[in-house]
Amino acid sequence: MSLLDPELVGRLAQAHAPALELFARQRCDAPQDIVQEAFLKLFRQPELPQKVLPWLFRVVRNEAIAAARKRRRRQKHETARAGATTGWFRPADEGPLDANEAAAALATLPIEEREIIVAHVWGGLTFEQIAELTDVSSSTAHRHYTTGILKLRERLLSLCPSTNTTKSRM
Repeated sequence: MSLLDPELVGRLAQAHAPALELFARQRCDAPQDIVQEAFLKLFRQPELPQKVLPWLFRVVRNEAIAAARKRRRRQKHETARAGATTGWFRPADEGPLDANEAAAALATLPIEEREIIVAHVWGGLTFEQIAELTDVSSSTAHRHYTTGILKLRERLLSLCPSTNTTKSRM
């Protein structure tokens, strides 16, 4: 429990938070969070630091540096993981369909169509099961599926003009 007066900490926050946020913004993307954390740390102190404003700036600086470091580590990790993940499609030995183009075409569909196509084609779910999953009727699920498949076919055929003459089923 803090021995500091909550009203005093509140007045300090009101007087200095804008400058501290501007200071934190130089190093991190969430300056309000950093400043809030600094005032929480101040409130937890057994007594008011002798030079409270420099103390607050030091805490804000340290927290902002730590937050920026954490963000860089997370981005580095996410970038590495993104490069290591496999695509939506297993590459075929041969064939006119390019997995990257198919994944890109699928990603352009509205989420309703995309999730129904994935659930049906890769998940093996029936339209009744998909309807229950997505809170739509089975006929709506089927309509979204059909619309999405037609859009995919159009996009993929425009990428593979040599296959335009065949009427393959998806």
